[in-house]
Amino acid sequence: METFNKIAIEEINKRDLLMIIEALDYTGKNKNNQDFIDLKDSMLRQLCSLAETNEEEFLSLLEK
Repeated sequence: METFNKIAIEEINKRDLLMIIEALDYTGKNKNNQDFIDLKDSMLRQLCSLAETNEEEFLSLLEK
């Protein structure tokens, strides 16, 4: 089994990525767990930076 530290973003389709983001948000809010919210926020910041867009536009792109 190979070990890895990073996953290439192109390996995750838009639907799955949106589901991961929504699951982190839902779990963070409903379980009152700041770690999940922080992880979601960090992922979104990095993805928005890569896409050179803001959070609202990025999430809209994933929903299409």
